[in-house]
Amino acid sequence: MNREIVYVVDDDEAVRDSLRWLLEGNGFTVKVFESAEKLLENTKQKRQKLHGCLILDVRMPGMTGIELHDELIKNDFNLPIIFITGHGSVSVAVKSMKKGAIDFLEKPFSDEQLCTLVDAALVKARDHNDVKEFSEKAQTLLSKLTPRESQVLERIIAGRLNKQIADDLKISIKTVEAHRANIMTKVEARTVADLIKVALTASSIKKT
Repeated sequence: MNREIVYVVDDDEAVRDSLRWLLEGNGFTVKVFESAEKLLENTKQKRQKLHGCLILDVRMPGMTGIELHDELIKNDFNLPIIFITGHGSVSVAVKSMKKGAIDFLEKPFSDEQLCTLVDAALVKARDHNDVKEFSEKAQTLLSKLTPRESQVLERIIAGRLNKQIADDLKISIKTVEAHRANIMTKVEARTVADLIKVALTASSIKKT
């Protein structure tokens, strides 16, 4: 299991040190970076995904926090982001929230505010990872089906009865029943509801 990390990106060393001290003191695992470029460079070198959440300053030299957010979205890094903003950059942070940022804190903010948001961000990251893992499993399970079983499954999801499926595919009802049994086994579904959940989850991924 990947360890959850709170990534902090801020060009101000004093702010980085202060946030590290605060968060580690509250039991969080923390990694700090002086720039957006450093975070991306570290990620590419280690060829790994980021797991946890990101505390990100909006305005920084070089790549800004907003530009880093866009880059992470482009590379499919669904990382909950808490923006730290100064006076005059709140409107910019609000636009970023519409792109998926979890929240923003306007300086100065309290220690309690930050820790509460980090807790919420990590819960969101955990939920997203659970959904992603189930989606990937659903796709893997459905890939085991034969073309004919996939045709039967499509009709089960559409609410067709065994006799109707048999008529649609010009096969016997016993053959439909055999396919249904195989599908349930391959998809590891105990009930039709389980089967539908797997099928719909995989279908929603294909559309995104």
